[in-house]
Parts: sequence; structure tokens; C-alpha cells
Amino acid sequence: MNVRAVFIDMDGTLLKASNNISRRNMEAIYRLIDQGVKVFLATGRHYEVTAPYHKEIGLRTPMICLNGAAIYDEKTGKAMQMKTVQLNEERFHHLTAENPCNIIIHTANGLYCKETNEEIDYWTKIGQIPPRYIGDLRQANYQNVLKYSVLTGEPSNDLSALFKKEADVINWNNGFELVAPNVSKWSAIKSLLRAFRISPNEVVAIGDGPNDIEMLRHVGTGVAMGNASEEVKAAADFVTEHHENDGVAEFIERYLDKSYKSYVI
Repeated sequence: MNVRAVFIDMDGTLLKASNNISRRNMEAIYRLIDQGVKVFLATGRHYEVTAPYHKEIGLRTPMICLNGAAIYDEKTGKAMQMKTVQLNEERFHHLTAENPCNIIIHTANGLYCKETNEEIDYWTKIGQIPPRYIGDLRQANYQNVLKYSVLTGEPSNDLSALFKKEADVINWNNGFELVAPNVSKWSAIKSLLRAFRISPNEVVAIGDGPNDIEMLRHVGTGVAMGNASEEVKAAADFVTEHHENDGVAEFIERYLDKSYKSYVI
């Protein structure tokens, strides 16, 4: 397998449920880097809660955040690319107000939300930046939206379908996300591959969620986590172990790390 770049999702993939990177995953990534492979993070998270992990690993590659809506420079933290989503705000708030849900709006200038929750509290702790606004979003003054998250607590495909003409929709078991049309992790990966002059055939992508499906389908080798849904697994070439069992390291050790077998007893 001739691989020059690996793109790794974070939640449910690289990270355990505790939001930590295991030593085994970390060491497997180190060995890849030592062999000249470029390793990238490709996540639905915003920059502030991606950068600490990027730094922990010691990566020297740009970060794909917010499902591909933004790419950030690894040195300066400045956005190299941003693609904003344009919704009819009055219609969006009217439709979502009819359903009990929390709304999180990721903008170029920070986070706006209807109410806080454990995840947002965790983001604040890790990123050291609280939401810019919490409350009735119809009263909030925000612009340059990169991603909307609508958390209904259940699959909401009928509601999300109402926005398909304005945005790309990603359905989750607890709601849905909206990004600009034609924005995805794969669209961001393509931009970086052009910059680094790497062919998609020389790329591995590893992920577990519906926001990973497109990149798993289009890279040379797509790898789904053992904890992924059947839809995600069907889009991949390989299925590795569960994220709690170091599935990222398991795949790297078995298929990518040329040095691993030489010292494993």
C-alpha cells in the first residue's frame, strides 16, 4: 500500500469516549510520521477544540475543521480557507422553533447557541473560549456561519430535508448539521491534496460518522471504525477495531507501518 497521507477523524475514531488519545494510537501515528507519511486531522469540531490535540500529537499539517467548512494553518492558527453557509435565517429559526431542540451555530468569530450542554462545557474547558452568546438566537448578532448544528435528540431527517436546497445536510442519530453546498471533509481534502501534490490514490482516510462517508468513498483507501454504522462501513474498503480498542492503531500497525512487524514479539 503506497500511502503518502492519512486523514483521521477525531470523535469516535482517534479519541476514546474520554476524549483522550491512547498511547497506542499516538505511537502508531508517530511511526507513520517517521516514515514520511503526512498525517492530518479531519473533524467536525471547530478549531479551538482541535488545535490542542493537534499540538499534543505534534502534527505539522493543516487542520480540517467543521466538516470541511474551514482549513486552518498549523503554525499560525489562521484560516487558510473558509466556506460559509447562507440560510434564510427567519425560516430556519421558525422551523427549528417548532421542534424542541438546541441549536449551535459555528461562525468565523466564535460559537453561538440556544443553550449550553455538556459538550459545549467541554469545548469551553478544552478551547478556553466560551460561547459568544447563549440564548434566543433570533436576538443574536452573528454572521459568517460555517456550520449549524440542530440537536433534537433523535433522527430528524424530515426536518433536515427542508434545508437541502440551501445547504449540504448531514444527518445524525440525535439531529443534523448544515454546511455550505458542496462542502465536506472530502472537498477540504481535495484542496490539500492539490497543495501537497498528492494523488487521492495515495491517501488513507479513517472515520466513523456520516460526515466521513464521502472521504471514505473517494480516497484510495477508506477505513471505517468498528463502532461505525453499517452505512459508514459500506462506504469503506476496510473495517478496523472499535475506537475504544485503538482501531486507528490497529489499522496502521497491520497495513501501513513498515517497521512494526520487525519489533513486535
